[in-house]
Amino acid sequence: MAFQFPKSSETESSASRPPSAFDSASDIIFRRLAWTCAALIIGLVAYILWALGIQALPAIGEHGIGFVTGTTWHASQDAFGILPEIWGTLYSSLLALLIGGLFGITIAIFLTQDFIHHRLASVFRTIVEMLAAIPSVVYGLWGIFVVIPLIKPIAAWLHETLGWFPLFSTDLAGPGLAPAVLVLAIMILPTVAAISVDALRRIPYKVKEAAYGMGTTKWEAILKVMLPSSSSGLLAALVLGFGRALGETMALAMLIGNSNQISLSLFSPANTLASLLASNFPEAGKLEVQALMYAALVLLAITLIVNIVGLGIQQYTVRKFEGKL
Repeated sequence: MAFQFPKSSETESSASRPPSAFDSASDIIFRRLAWTCAALIIGLVAYILWALGIQALPAIGEHGIGFVTGTTWHASQDAFGILPEIWGTLYSSLLALLIGGLFGITIAIFLTQDFIHHRLASVFRTIVEMLAAIPSVVYGLWGIFVVIPLIKPIAAWLHETLGWFPLFSTDLAGPGLAPAVLVLAIMILPTVAAISVDALRRIPYKVKEAAYGMGTTKWEAILKVMLPSSSSGLLAALVLGFGRALGETMALAMLIGNSNQISLSLFSPANTLASLLASNFPEAGKLEVQALMYAALVLLAITLIVNIVGLGIQQYTVRKFEGKL
């Protein structure tokens, strides 16, 4: 049978036809809309920085770098320093990321690497993602009435037996760093787990089949092939989880103790920049408001630095493990 070329109508309806005027116009509109949204986001961030900077400018001129290195916050004496709050923000966020990131990636491996049926994995994933919908104040109340009484006996035993160790040098008398970190780890877990699941699912199944074909065990394929291949997505999940931990307010304000001190102990009270803003702003005078705006700018700067460093590490891992430019 002789070969016949398709009719013109068939050619026009195929996917290889040139874009129509409607397609070109839609593409142009979408591109301009995307650029407009990007410009609006940049403009919104710039406006927030400008609004905070205008109010913080008197405090910046008066306190300078001493505001960042100072350790005293007494509004009645016009003495403002946020070094303990910076320490508490970074310390609690890193500990929460260590716990929540480990469990989040572990959950992602469990849900994507054929340990359970895919329908049951969808149910578990939905349950994990529902944790993100719980209000922060509910986490705070749960921490006060459940977490603190639960870990108090453990804290007392660790203090008695290992009190010489800096992490357990104090006893947990009430709100402190440990319950705040545990609750914060649970709060960032849905973010880390959800993004990690998507990162692992993006890897073609043939990659795993090739690893099995080379004689690897299941865990060797996961640890040596799947995790490195999805490293950029996993790092993005950790960076977003860390950013969520840095900005968390209400739960930490209720659980961390709001104490202006620097300590390595997991059971001592501490403070964070976000909880400082939430606790002091309602009753702040003019000078304290200016100092709080300065603290808000420092928190934004920390978040920006974390995201820039995370982006750099992510690009490095993409080049190293995924072979992309």
